[in-house]
Amino acid sequence: METKRVLIQKFLKGLETGDAMAAAVVNEDKYIQHNPQTHEGSEGIAELFARLSKTSPRVTFKRVFEDGDFAFAHIEYDFSSLRAAFEVFRFEDGKAVEHWDNIQPLRGPNLSGRGMQDGHTEIADLEKTEENRSTSRVFVTEVLIERRFNRLAEFVAEDLKQHHPEMADGISALKSVLEGRSASNLVFAYETSHRVLAEGNFVLCVCEGQRNGVHSSFYDLYRWDDDRIVEHWSTIEEIPPREEWKNDNGKF
Repeated sequence: METKRVLIQKFLKGLETGDAMAAAVVNEDKYIQHNPQTHEGSEGIAELFARLSKTSPRVTFKRVFEDGDFAFAHIEYDFSSLRAAFEVFRFEDGKAVEHWDNIQPLRGPNLSGRGMQDGHTEIADLEKTEENRSTSRVFVTEVLIERRFNRLAEFVAEDLKQHHPEMADGISALKSVLEGRSASNLVFAYETSHRVLAEGNFVLCVCEGQRNGVHSSFYDLYRWDDDRIVEHWSTIEEIPPREEWKNDNGKF
């Protein structure tokens, strides 16, 4: 049986190729869609892929991970414009049965010259997967949600490599943004942690909150080394109001 890492790539490449076999990765009878802008059940996935492929999209995988029943990927999409995305799928019996994503326009480079998706790609330290997951969960809860920024240095390296398009490298720049003191006037309020996925030195944290007062979803990918976060990627997406949702499953 193909790994979930292979299956997620086969499936999403179907957006580019229109290959009907790519759609076979999904169990459409069980499939639960969490993208609020996508209808559920109104169009078969094979038909959807065939239609989208005519627009000549491009799907470029930057990082692909596997965690138990889940596979998740960091992707660049070109659907008439470039976008940075995280895609998450849950599998049962070798078929995708549930899907989440977070997508934003590709921007950058940032003040430190980094793009949203470049940087380290090698998965390592598999034996530390659960430790990194657990520590990431504590970091999100106690630092980001509870706003105990005096504890940042317990979790984040001084020379943090930052890929957020409106931030610079380093722990001091991150602290300034989180405290609302940066020149960019960004205001983040993390409110709820929904999911923490991990493979080795990489951990993806899925959260809900506010960005500049707008209800948003935060997908943050952290790379750990020597018990500190040494690199950070993210996407932030506005969550549409409930009356605009095209399915009833919720963003998370």
